[in-house]
Amino acid sequence: MAKQFREVDPESLNENSFRLIGTEWMLITPGTPESFNTMTASWGSLGILWNKKVATCVIRPVRHTFGFMERSPVFTLSFFDREYRDALNLCGSKSGRDTDKVKATGLVPVASPSGGVYFEQARLVLECRKLYWHDLDPGHFLDPKIDGNYPKKDYHRMYVGEITACLAG
Repeated sequence: MAKQFREVDPESLNENSFRLIGTEWMLITPGTPESFNTMTASWGSLGILWNKKVATCVIRPVRHTFGFMERSPVFTLSFFDREYRDALNLCGSKSGRDTDKVKATGLVPVASPSGGVYFEQARLVLECRKLYWHDLDPGHFLDPKIDGNYPKKDYHRMYVGEITACLAG
Protein backbone atom coordinates (compact mmCIF):
# COMPACT_ATOMS: atom_id res chain seq x y z
CA MET A 1 0.00 0.00 0.00
CA ALA A 2 1.32 3.45 -0.95
CA LYS A 3 2.40 5.80 1.81
CA GLN A 4 -0.15 8.49 2.59
CA PHE A 5 1.08 12.06 2.51
CA ARG A 6 -0.76 14.92 4.18
CA GLU A 7 -0.54 18.55 3.17
CA VAL A 8 0.89 20.78 5.88
CA ASP A 9 1.65 24.46 6.16
CA PRO A 10 5.40 24.96 5.55
CA GLU A 11 5.45 27.34 8.54
CA SER A 12 4.47 24.44 10.82
CA LEU A 13 7.66 22.50 10.03
CA ASN A 14 10.16 22.05 12.83
CA GLU A 15 13.04 21.38 10.46
CA ASN A 16 16.46 23.01 10.51
CA SER A 17 16.91 24.05 6.87
CA PHE A 18 20.72 24.02 7.16
CA ARG A 19 20.66 20.37 8.21
CA LEU A 20 17.74 19.46 5.94
CA ILE A 21 19.47 20.71 2.77
CA GLY A 22 23.16 20.83 3.59
CA THR A 23 23.59 17.67 5.65
CA GLU A 24 20.65 15.38 4.84
CA TRP A 25 20.45 16.43 1.16
CA MET A 26 17.45 16.50 -1.15
CA LEU A 27 16.35 15.29 -4.55
CA ILE A 28 15.48 18.01 -7.07
CA THR A 29 12.98 16.57 -9.54
CA PRO A 30 11.64 18.51 -12.53
CA GLY A 31 9.45 17.05 -15.25
CA THR A 32 6.24 15.07 -15.50
CA PRO A 33 5.37 11.50 -14.48
CA GLU A 34 5.98 10.53 -18.12
CA SER A 35 9.37 12.24 -18.41
CA PHE A 36 11.44 13.46 -15.45
CA ASN A 37 14.90 13.35 -13.97
CA THR A 38 16.11 13.68 -10.41
CA MET A 39 19.40 14.70 -8.87
CA THR A 40 20.79 14.99 -5.38
CA ALA A 41 21.60 18.46 -4.09
CA SER A 42 22.99 19.92 -0.90
CA TRP A 43 22.93 23.59 -1.90
CA GLY A 44 19.75 25.64 -1.69
CA SER A 45 17.59 27.61 0.69
CA LEU A 46 14.10 28.15 2.06
CA GLY A 47 12.59 31.50 2.93
CA ILE A 48 10.39 34.41 1.95
CA LEU A 49 10.81 36.42 -1.24
CA TRP A 50 8.28 38.64 -3.01
CA ASN A 51 5.87 37.94 -0.12
CA LYS A 52 5.87 34.24 -1.02
CA LYS A 53 7.20 31.12 0.67
CA VAL A 54 10.02 30.03 -1.62
CA ALA A 55 12.73 27.44 -2.12
CA THR A 56 15.87 28.04 -4.12
CA CYS A 57 18.04 25.43 -5.72
CA VAL A 58 20.95 25.48 -8.12
CA ILE A 59 21.76 23.25 -11.10
CA ARG A 60 24.83 23.28 -13.31
CA PRO A 61 23.98 23.50 -17.05
CA VAL A 62 26.05 20.34 -17.70
CA ARG A 63 23.70 18.22 -15.57
CA HIS A 64 21.06 16.09 -17.30
CA THR A 65 18.46 17.50 -14.88
CA PHE A 66 19.10 21.02 -16.21
CA GLY A 67 17.14 20.44 -19.45
CA PHE A 68 14.19 19.05 -17.51
CA MET A 69 14.24 22.07 -15.19
CA GLU A 70 14.30 24.44 -18.15
CA ARG A 71 11.23 22.79 -19.69
CA SER A 72 9.18 22.25 -16.55
CA PRO A 73 7.08 24.93 -14.82
CA VAL A 74 7.25 22.96 -11.54
CA PHE A 75 9.82 21.02 -9.58
CA THR A 76 9.83 19.15 -6.30
CA LEU A 77 12.33 18.91 -3.48
CA SER A 78 12.13 15.54 -1.73
CA PHE A 79 13.75 14.88 1.65
CA PHE A 80 14.40 11.40 3.04
CA ASP A 81 15.29 9.54 6.22
CA ARG A 82 18.92 8.43 6.64
CA GLU A 83 18.14 4.91 5.40
CA TYR A 84 17.91 6.31 1.85
CA ARG A 85 21.43 7.78 1.84
CA ASP A 86 22.66 5.18 -0.69
CA ALA A 87 19.84 6.13 -3.07
CA LEU A 88 20.74 9.81 -2.70
CA ASN A 89 24.41 9.01 -3.31
CA LEU A 90 23.50 7.19 -6.53
CA CYS A 91 21.23 10.00 -7.71
CA GLY A 92 24.07 12.45 -7.17
CA SER A 93 26.84 10.40 -8.76
CA LYS A 94 25.11 8.85 -11.80
CA SER A 95 23.57 10.68 -14.72
CA GLY A 96 20.04 10.04 -15.87
CA ARG A 97 21.52 10.02 -19.40
CA ASP A 98 23.11 6.67 -18.62
CA THR A 99 21.27 5.26 -15.62
CA ASP A 100 17.63 4.58 -14.84
CA LYS A 101 17.80 6.06 -11.34
CA VAL A 102 14.33 4.85 -10.37
CA LYS A 103 15.22 1.26 -11.24
CA ALA A 104 18.69 1.48 -9.67
CA THR A 105 17.44 2.95 -6.37
CA GLY A 106 14.00 1.39 -6.02
CA LEU A 107 12.50 4.82 -5.42
CA VAL A 108 8.82 4.96 -6.40
CA PRO A 109 7.74 8.07 -8.34
CA VAL A 110 4.42 9.70 -7.44
CA ALA A 111 2.56 12.37 -9.42
CA SER A 112 2.42 15.61 -7.45
CA PRO A 113 -0.74 17.75 -7.16
CA SER A 114 0.32 19.97 -10.08
CA GLY A 115 1.69 17.25 -12.32
CA GLY A 116 5.29 17.09 -11.12
CA VAL A 117 7.01 14.11 -9.52
CA TYR A 118 8.15 13.21 -6.01
CA PHE A 119 8.99 9.89 -4.35
CA GLU A 120 6.88 7.65 -2.14
CA GLN A 121 9.78 7.03 0.25
CA ALA A 122 10.28 10.74 1.01
CA ARG A 123 9.40 12.02 4.46
CA LEU A 124 8.91 15.60 3.28
CA VAL A 125 8.16 17.08 -0.15
CA LEU A 126 8.08 20.69 -1.27
CA GLU A 127 6.32 21.23 -4.56
CA CYS A 128 7.41 24.45 -6.24
CA ARG A 129 6.26 26.59 -9.15
CA LYS A 130 9.19 28.27 -10.86
CA LEU A 131 9.18 32.03 -10.42
CA TYR A 132 12.68 33.09 -11.46
CA TRP A 133 16.06 31.93 -12.64
CA HIS A 134 19.45 33.57 -12.70
CA ASP A 135 22.85 32.43 -13.93
CA LEU A 136 25.51 32.87 -11.27
CA ASP A 137 28.07 35.40 -12.46
CA PRO A 138 31.62 34.96 -11.13
CA GLY A 139 32.16 38.68 -11.68
CA HIS A 140 29.81 39.23 -8.74
CA PHE A 141 31.63 36.93 -6.29
CA LEU A 142 32.79 39.15 -3.43
CA ASP A 143 34.80 36.33 -1.87
CA PRO A 144 37.34 35.06 -4.42
CA LYS A 145 37.39 31.63 -2.74
CA ILE A 146 33.88 30.95 -4.08
CA ASP A 147 35.29 30.49 -7.58
CA GLY A 148 37.18 27.47 -6.21
CA ASN A 149 33.86 25.59 -6.35
CA TYR A 150 34.01 25.90 -10.15
CA PRO A 151 37.27 24.44 -11.49
CA LYS A 152 35.51 23.77 -14.83
CA LYS A 153 33.86 27.22 -14.85
CA ASP A 154 30.43 25.50 -15.04
CA TYR A 155 28.56 28.02 -12.92
CA HIS A 156 25.14 27.10 -11.57
CA ARG A 157 21.80 28.47 -12.63
CA MET A 158 19.74 29.41 -9.58
CA TYR A 159 16.00 28.76 -9.56
CA VAL A 160 13.49 30.32 -7.18
CA GLY A 161 10.23 28.45 -6.79
CA GLU A 162 7.10 29.34 -4.87
CA ILE A 163 6.21 26.51 -2.51
CA THR A 164 2.73 25.51 -3.67
CA ALA A 165 2.40 22.34 -1.58
CA CYS A 166 4.21 20.93 1.43
CA LEU A 167 3.61 17.23 1.89
CA ALA A 168 4.60 15.24 4.97
CA GLY A 169 4.68 11.45 4.90
